[in-house]
Amino acid sequence: MFDTDLSRARLIPLSHNCPGFPSGVSGGDLLTRLRSQADNFDVVPMHAEVDGVVRAESDFIVSAAGEKWRAQTVLLATGIVDVLPSLDGINDAIASGLIRLCAVCDAYEARDERIAVYGPSDRVVRHACHLRTFSRHVSMVLSEPGTVAEEDRAQADALGVSVIGVPDVITLDEKVCRVRVGAITHTFDAFYPVLGAKPRAQLAVGLGAHADPAGELVVDERFQTNVRGLYAAGDVVSALNQISVAAGHAAIAATAIHRRLPRNPR
Repeated sequence: MFDTDLSRARLIPLSHNCPGFPSGVSGGDLLTRLRSQADNFDVVPMHAEVDGVVRAESDFIVSAAGEKWRAQTVLLATGIVDVLPSLDGINDAIASGLIRLCAVCDAYEARDERIAVYGPSDRVVRHACHLRTFSRHVSMVLSEPGTVAEEDRAQADALGVSVIGVPDVITLDEKVCRVRVGAITHTFDAFYPVLGAKPRAQLAVGLGAHADPAGELVVDERFQTNVRGLYAAGDVVSALNQISVAAGHAAIAATAIHRRLPRNPR
């Protein structure tokens, strides 16, 4: 197991959207528990980033930190990297929960807050309407000039979602985000940038794995790519980006991998 300690989950201050944690769990605590569980079964993680995977006959050669490993199968859980706005103090704002990265994962934490969804007009409406289920104070803040489609505007109006133009200035204070458009400053308790994400799929694509138009990997019902022996799970796969979904992906892929191994009766 190769672990760079850069899991997207580490950024979660608190989530109630992970099964088995009725009081919620932070991303850091969850990762600590998962690593502890692996330790119990003598899984020693390599704290290194894999920089190459190549075919070697029917196997794979995995390269990291100047060393090489041979494997019959590879399971990639390399995730995505969020595209974030360039704002001073953004890392602290993510840690505090002021800036949130997943409307599906943590909308519960932002319930009844003043919420802004920031991005291009064709993307913000879907997230804003989803968040309207959790708060009556939701606004769409446009990241670039453009006209909101008539259908999207009607949907926003029907749900009471306000549309704010392109900001002149966005500032992050200790507990609030301020968005100034002209002479008007809007204040928010939660700020969701929806500028997209970059799948970390380059290792698989380099082996010939297929990706969808968004760059996420395409897999079969066992989460195997079109490259035999190469599996993928989690956000790097074209699917809903949630911890519980990623765990399900991994369970299916791991079971398929286990069934490929030689019989090993006790």
